[in-house]
Order: sequence, then C-alpha cells, then structure tokens
Amino acid sequence: MSDHLHTFVVCAYKESEYLEECVESLITQTMKSKIIIATSTPNEHIDGIARKYDIPVYINEGESGITQDWNFGLSKVDTKLATIAHQDDVYDHEYTELFIKAFKGSKKPLIAFSDYGEIRNGEKTTDVSMLKIKRVMLFPLRLRLFRGSRFIRRRILSMGDAICCPSVMFAIRNIELPLFKNHYVCCEDWEAWEMLSKEKGDFIYISKPLMYHRIHEESTTTKALGAGERIGENYEMFCKFWPRPIAKLINKYYTKSEESNEL
Repeated sequence: MSDHLHTFVVCAYKESEYLEECVESLITQTMKSKIIIATSTPNEHIDGIARKYDIPVYINEGESGITQDWNFGLSKVDTKLATIAHQDDVYDHEYTELFIKAFKGSKKPLIAFSDYGEIRNGEKTTDVSMLKIKRVMLFPLRLRLFRGSRFIRRRILSMGDAICCPSVMFAIRNIELPLFKNHYVCCEDWEAWEMLSKEKGDFIYISKPLMYHRIHEESTTTKALGAGERIGENYEMFCKFWPRPIAKLINKYYTKSEESNEL
C-alpha cells in the first residue's frame, strides 16, 4: 500500500511533445503524490521520460482506447484518491494540496473538480467564453449545502458538461470501478458524471483554476469536434435528462457554444 493519499495517473499516448511538461507540473506539487504512467502505445519517448523522473510505467495489453486506458490506469491505483492526468495538460502547483484539503471536509466524497484554464498557442488563459458559462453553471456547488444534492448536480449536468475531466480527483473507494463506458468518443466523461450524479455522496467544486487544458489540433477533443462526432453524442446525453424535443433544442445551442474548443 502506498504511503501517499493520492496518485496521478498519466495516460500517455504515442509521442506527445507535451508529456514532459505535464510530468514536471506533477512533480513540483506542494504536496507530493504518487505518479504512474499508463499507456497502450509503449515507446522510447514515454520510457525515456519515465526513466528520467523514476516513474513506473504500466502497459495496457488489452483493448485500447480512451476509456479503456482510463479504466486500466485507475485499476493500478493503490491510494484513496486519484487523478487521470491528460498528457498534454499542466497542473497548478497547489492542485493536490487544495484538493486534499477540500476532501477532508466531506464525509463521503465521490469526486472533486476545479475551475480550469486553457493553453492556446502556448499561452495560458482563463478568459474564454465557454469557461465563463461553465463557472455560472457550477456556481451552486460552491455552497457546501449543495455538494450532496443529487437534484442540483443533475440539473447542472442537464445543461451540459461543465466538469473538466483532467481536473477531477476521484475518491476511489467510494465509486464503482470500472467507471467509464467505452461507446462514446467525446462524452465518455459526461456519461460517467451522469452515472455518479445518481449516487449518494458529494461532488466537491473548487472555484480556483488549478489546471490548464491544452487546446491544439492533435487533441482528441479538437479532432472529434472537427469531425462532428460530438453533436450526436451530446444529443444522447441530453436525452438522459430531457424529453427528446427539448434535448434537440438544447443541443442546437450547446453545439454552437463548443466552437470555442476549435482552433
């Protein structure tokens, strides 16, 4: 059993030029975490970074894919808390410390997540219209009173996915694994939050930006948006909360708002 409370699971894929920057942001946390790398595409680039920073690498030799790799990575965690760190993103130095402090105020946490920024053309920013909308959506969860409210969090999720997946810290022992289903390309995380929203326990929101999500043309999100795959998946998700005519109407406007993820 690990002496740490928390594990960063870095899901590495192929040869990302941003992987080392992500790892460095995890190593320099004010509160230390265990760090592991999980991959279904082992290569010398990943191995070289792992050797440099003395990080164990776990190879998924089963079915590969976004959700499969996430589930595989979480299965290798032996701490109470875990974060799936996306290889292109970076984390604020206080991420772990502030999250663990927030967890201590909850009797039964399910997940915690923070506000976040984006990295566009190498520059960090929090001044993005879609992020401002998400902050408004998540505002009720800033109140401790609503952390455990299934009604409130389902109302938030019924209007879109305001939770940034790489910002999420999981209370591993309070959720059922494997968590992610593998039939979506874009909405696999939203689907997981929808399932967890039905469970008894807390959704903890930290309103300070504590990680930065990189927007670039090789990212899965950008590729999926360009291919138009997300439109159909969004509609299916809205149908989990609304009658189909209303879901169709909401999806029309939601899709337009997501254009901010395009370069």
